Amino acid sequence: MKETQTIEKTKTETTKTERITGCEAIIRCLIAEGVDILYGYPGGAIMPVYDELFKYQDQIHHVLTRHEQGAAHAAQGYARISGKVGVAMATSGPGATNLITGIADAQIDSTPMVCITGQVFSHLLGSDAFQETDIVGISTPVTKWNHQITKAEDIPEVIAKAFYIAKSGRPGPVLIDITKDAQLQEFDFKYEKCSSVRSYKPVPKTNIESVRAAAHLINNAKKPLIVWGQGVILGEAENELKAVIEKAGIPSAWTILGASAIPTSHPLNVGMVGMHGNYAPNKLTNECDVLIAIGMRFDDRVTGNLATYAKQAKIIHFDIDPAEIDKNVKTDVAVLGNSKESLALLLNELNENKHEAWHQEFKDLYKIEFDKVIKADLLPEKEGLTMGEVLKEINTQSKGDAAIVSDVGQHQMIACRYAEFNKTKSNITSGGLGTMGFALPAAIGAKMAAPEREVVAIIGDGGYQMNIQELGTIFQQKVPVKIVVLNNEFLGMVRQWQQLFFDKRYASTEMTNPDFVTIAKGYHIEAKRVTKREELASAVEEMIASKSSYFLEVCVEKEDNVFPMIPTGASVSDVRLS
Repeated sequence: MKETQTIEKTKTETTKTERITGCEAIIRCLIAEGVDILYGYPGGAIMPVYDELFKYQDQIHHVLTRHEQGAAHAAQGYARISGKVGVAMATSGPGATNLITGIADAQIDSTPMVCITGQVFSHLLGSDAFQETDIVGISTPVTKWNHQITKAEDIPEVIAKAFYIAKSGRPGPVLIDITKDAQLQEFDFKYEKCSSVRSYKPVPKTNIESVRAAAHLINNAKKPLIVWGQGVILGEAENELKAVIEKAGIPSAWTILGASAIPTSHPLNVGMVGMHGNYAPNKLTNECDVLIAIGMRFDDRVTGNLATYAKQAKIIHFDIDPAEIDKNVKTDVAVLGNSKESLALLLNELNENKHEAWHQEFKDLYKIEFDKVIKADLLPEKEGLTMGEVLKEINTQSKGDAAIVSDVGQHQMIACRYAEFNKTKSNITSGGLGTMGFALPAAIGAKMAAPEREVVAIIGDGGYQMNIQELGTIFQQKVPVKIVVLNNEFLGMVRQWQQLFFDKRYASTEMTNPDFVTIAKGYHIEAKRVTKREELASAVEEMIASKSSYFLEVCVEKEDNVFPMIPTGASVSDVRLS
């Protein structure tokens, strides 16, 4: 998109002109966009905006995180559970650069977010002034769009455009960098929401002939398989997906970001695909005759070796982003558009079917996985606690209604594999970027966005310490989030690879950890440590029953591994059970 593109406005939303400062205009724009919570950290270059924000405390609740990365992840958690745009704000220089990890995470996971950064006075740009960085240049590869404002009069138009771009089509993060003089200048303010941008087509029109071609392949398939991703959730197409799979009787699997779109208990939900996904959908990917991908991008962790991925199958790809079509996997039929609309059209073209013999193949392979992996994870005979049985107990106590937040590692794979999801938007995790440190601040944002929901952060002892300072945010804001640290005293996923592929050379992965319970209590958070199986049920029950924040450390087996597993570069058919 070019900076010269024009923006079409919704005439009825035009406000009367008022002469105000740029910093007040920023706050007024946010209020007009419905922003109720803002995560951030003040500093010199953004201070005028914070001064103005002080006057609007009754309309926007600012959350002071303990680190700008925490602000970005909290905004992500807010967006992921609410479906609204998350907002984060920071000063120039290190404040802005500290947002980058969260912005990159939001970009690859298609999370709608607007980040506002302060910048030095415009006459100092390029002079290496104190706390000056080229944040527009730095953020360009990891944003959907960005813009630097040097004149106050540009603020309303750019902010309107930012929110529209962040939320429309395939969502993503937008960054607006505002110089200090633009914040201080006065101008004649009015705000009009953006409803379109010339040459930007966020939702391609669905071609009915493509839908019919897809339906023809599905109706004639003997062994169809659906793999859905987060596009179903972002498109609010959960009901349409459910109707499609039930009418056509198609076994359906999910990527980790697609988890919870369909309840875990649904009989046509056959589990997770990918490196640590379920045995049956991984193996049978290379035996299906039609593979229907819906709102997913054929990530390498899903496909394994592309040279051997579903070569026997006709590929149908439903997606809102034309750039994803044929990017990794060559498709036979591509259906562009919003998943809610395209799946509704598909439903009308499908024949009713059962595919009972094909379903039995999934059941047979599930039995093998249960006997060799799941039983040991959930019903262990060993003395030490497993991560799987912790998730099983959380399922029991939360009745499958909790939103589970995780970052990356063994705990993430265990949470995705064994958490029970009854509601959509219940699996909030760092997918494409795999960000350690995501879970704790993201859980804060999720709980603040959905205070009526139980939000449980499942975190490894390594990732937990990357943003442990956000306990201060929980304490100050009184966020009743539940935190479970699965402590195996290792960087567990890296250690697993070292065990399997590096002859058990555990280089720089063993952790000497602090007393996590004492640290939590230092932040006035109720805390408990569990080391024995007989302590687990009562501790989880106490945590779920608590009306305030709660920290639970569970000491688990140090060298347990997560299986099934597809080794890097291997075919999905080569999924290992041990």
